[in-house]
Amino acid sequence: MNNSPDSLVLNDNWSDLQQFRELPNIDHNRLNKYRIKRLRAEIKRANVGALVIVNPVSLRYAVNYNTYPLFQARVPSTYLIISEEGPTIIHRAYTDYTTHIDRSCPGRLLNFFDAGDTLNDNAQLFAKDLVEYLEEIGTDNRRVAIESVNPSVTSACLQKGLEVLDGMALTEKARIIKSQDEIECIRWSIAVAELGIAKMEEALKPGVTELQLWGLLNYTNLSNQGGWHEGQMLASGPRINPWLQEASQRPIESGDLVGFDTDMVGPMGYFCDISRTFHCGPKEPTKRQKEIYQLAYDEVQYNLQLIKPGKTIRDIQEASYTIPTEFQEQAYPCIIHGVGMCDEYPRINPKHLGENPYNGTIEEGMVLAVESYMGAVGERDGVKLEEQILVTNDGYEMLSTYPMEI
Repeated sequence: MNNSPDSLVLNDNWSDLQQFRELPNIDHNRLNKYRIKRLRAEIKRANVGALVIVNPVSLRYAVNYNTYPLFQARVPSTYLIISEEGPTIIHRAYTDYTTHIDRSCPGRLLNFFDAGDTLNDNAQLFAKDLVEYLEEIGTDNRRVAIESVNPSVTSACLQKGLEVLDGMALTEKARIIKSQDEIECIRWSIAVAELGIAKMEEALKPGVTELQLWGLLNYTNLSNQGGWHEGQMLASGPRINPWLQEASQRPIESGDLVGFDTDMVGPMGYFCDISRTFHCGPKEPTKRQKEIYQLAYDEVQYNLQLIKPGKTIRDIQEASYTIPTEFQEQAYPCIIHGVGMCDEYPRINPKHLGENPYNGTIEEGMVLAVESYMGAVGERDGVKLEEQILVTNDGYEMLSTYPMEI
C-alpha cells in the first residue's frame, strides 16, 4: 500500500472527518450570545463606554467575522465597536456582513497600507466617530478600550478627551471561561487534528520531508474548513534540538525523532494545541532517546495532576515538576497556558525562570495546554509533548486523545 504524502492527498478518501464521526450538536446562536455576553460583562467590569475590536481572533469571537483574518492581523482594516447596551457596529467589513451586528458602516482607513500619510487625519475622524457613538448611546463615560492600533489613533482619542485603555485586556479575559458549545467546538478541532496526525504517522518513513509531513496536517485542517496554523512547528533529527525550528525540506532519516506542535486554528475558529514526538524506523530508538522521552512524559503527567479549580498560578508554578538542570536552558518557555481560539491567558512559566509576571486562579471551564520540551544543549535529540485539557469542578478532563509512544 502506497502511504506517501502525495498518494494520501491524490487518493483522498479520508480527510473529511464527518465520514467517520458525527459533527457535535452545537447551537451557534447560543454560542454567539454567550460570547457577546462575556464581552459585555468585561466592558461593564472595566467601566468603559465602548470597546473597539480589531484583532481577527476577537472579531470572530465577538460576531463570527472571519474574512481575511491573517491579512487583518497585519493590515487592520475592519473594526467593530461594541458597548454594554448600545448597538454593535462593524466598520469596513470586506463582505456584506450583517450577522450578529446592528449595522455596518464604511469606517476609516487606519493602517499605512490603506492610508499612507493620511493616517493622522483618518485617526482624527475615527476619534470623532467614537465620540459620536458615545453620544448616540447616551453615556458621558469617556473611557474607551481599543485593541492594538497605530499610535495616531490613541493620540487622536486623547485629543478628543477620551481615556484610552488596552482592549486586549478585555477581550482576552472574556475568552477565559468556555461554554459547553465552545468545548464541543474544541473537541471537534482536536478530532480533526488527530485525524491529520494519524496520517502523518502513517506517512512517516525515511525519505519523506518535514514539510511533506506537515502538509498532511495542514491539508486535513483545510479539508474540514479549518483556519491556519500559528507556525509550522515540525522538526526532525538534528533540527529537533533546540526546539522552535519550523518545518524544512530536510528528508527524515531512519532513527530520527520527529516532533511537532499543531498550533492549529481549526474548524469554527477553535484551537487545537497538542504535541507529539514520533520515532522513525526501522532503526530502534536509542537509550538516550527513550530517556528524554520519559522525562518529557513525566513532566506533562506530573503537572497535569496539579490542575484543580481554585489553585493559583503561583501555587502551580511552585509545585510544578523540577526540570533537570541539563535541560533547563532549552526548556519550553511555559509549562501551562490557556487555549480557546488561540493561545490564551493564563500562562505559567517553569519555576527555574522565576516568578510569573502575574498571578491568577484556575477556574472550572478553562481549557489548558500542558507541555514539555526536553533537549540538552549540544545533544542531537529532543522531545516535545503537549496535552489539551478541560478544567472540571474537581480536576480536569483530557481532551486530546492521540496516544503517546511511551
